[in-house]
Amino acid sequence: MPGSIRRLIVIVLFDGVDLLDVTGPPEVFALARRETNDAAGYEVLLAAESTDPVTTGAGVRVLPDVTFEQAARRRIDTLVVPGAVEVDSERRVHPLVDPVVVTWVKTLAGTTDRIASVCVGAHVLAAAGLLDGKRATTHWSTAPRLAADHPAVEVDADPIFIREGNIWTGAGISACLDLSLALVAEDLGEAVALRVARQLVMYLKRPSGQSQFSVPLEQVSATRRIEDLRQYILCHIAEPLTIAAIAAHAHVSDRHLTRLFKSELGMTPYAYIESVRVEKARGELETTDATLERVAAVCGFGTTDTLVRAFRRRLDTTPTEYRRRFRTPRMG
Repeated sequence: MPGSIRRLIVIVLFDGVDLLDVTGPPEVFALARRETNDAAGYEVLLAAESTDPVTTGAGVRVLPDVTFEQAARRRIDTLVVPGAVEVDSERRVHPLVDPVVVTWVKTLAGTTDRIASVCVGAHVLAAAGLLDGKRATTHWSTAPRLAADHPAVEVDADPIFIREGNIWTGAGISACLDLSLALVAEDLGEAVALRVARQLVMYLKRPSGQSQFSVPLEQVSATRRIEDLRQYILCHIAEPLTIAAIAAHAHVSDRHLTRLFKSELGMTPYAYIESVRVEKARGELETTDATLERVAAVCGFGTTDTLVRAFRRRLDTTPTEYRRRFRTPRMG
């Protein structure tokens, strides 16, 4: 049973911050208070450099409760660090990292039991040195940038959230709800998290390893060559795709092909091929009654054993369990 402990949640604010990153987690924590009749509540404070209104990326102004300096005087249970981005003229997304905010996050981390970044907030944690030697995720669109700027961080662009000790990193936008539900489950138990999820009208707890995006809809590459290769892979996914065959299609060497994929998509060709196959298999499992043997064949895995291993590696579940959770009922 939940105890009577009140947990202090401090959410970092700064100009341009993503609005949902700020407002999503408090909704989850507020519902947890309601579902437990406040028996084990959360106290949520918004902290900024000053108590002046902060203008979010959506243009909505938010009023901080305390300054960073005031927050640093208290013992914090969970520090939530949202993110912010800017989009250039070529529609490329860049994370915004304010050095002042980085300094305060590093300071607040010293009085915090648990730290969680939301979306591109992972870039702030990385700049503060809090992710060095750790595996972390962020919004898929900025994952290559995170890996390039912070080579000491093991960046995984696929999961919706990752826990490494007392540090949690979450994927983009709506994944803040999944991350917050996981925090509630850790604090108050799965039963409370389930009740909160029902109030939110959402699936309780997508596995932390569940993919945060659909591979075919991933950000379009800056180069036509990579985009052509992505389409080639998608169209030939059921075939035995080798590095040599793909390189020959692109008229480049095997080594140069690997460099292209790492620089443009942040992963090796084999990792990308597997991610596409898993994505296609997810669709088959969600919308058809095909056997696992059939799913493995049409998605290019060859055998069910290979299919199962890929699902365990990327989604931390099995194809059978995934189908049980996410199968879409047929209409009519």
